[in-house]
Amino acid sequence: MDAPPTTVTVSRTLAQRLSGTPRGARLARHLAVAQLHAWGGRFASAEVIDKVSVIVAELAANAVTHGRVPGRDFELRLSVVTGSVRVEVTDTRAERRPPGPTDVRPSGPLDAGGRGLVLVDALADRWEVLERDCDGAPGKTVRAEVDLPLRRRP
Repeated sequence: MDAPPTTVTVSRTLAQRLSGTPRGARLARHLAVAQLHAWGGRFASAEVIDKVSVIVAELAANAVTHGRVPGRDFELRLSVVTGSVRVEVTDTRAERRPPGPTDVRPSGPLDAGGRGLVLVDALADRWEVLERDCDGAPGKTVRAEVDLPLRRRP
């Protein structure tokens, strides 16, 4: 017997297009942290902010380094879904797809790069790589979720 489908409720969302530059990647991280503070409560816990901050920094850096198409922006989407904060970074380069969660391998100690997705894998409770879902335009989205701390009852 199949399990009943789960319903995902999106209660809050921020979507922002940013320039495909290092400055745009830096702004994405600052914007995500500011938004979590603005939402307050469980979203502004130090653990959630720290995890989301690093995830956004890594995914945005990847978008401007590996997913950049000159003259095109990348998009940061931050949303609250049932019990977690979802981070989505979408770029416009379809042919350079990163490895998925089961394919990420740690880089060697002398490698110049390759640690970003290892960090995402360690910090996110779930993550995946998806085809861009935007009117058939080329690109990809990396989606990561960080579970929110449980509410304590008095």
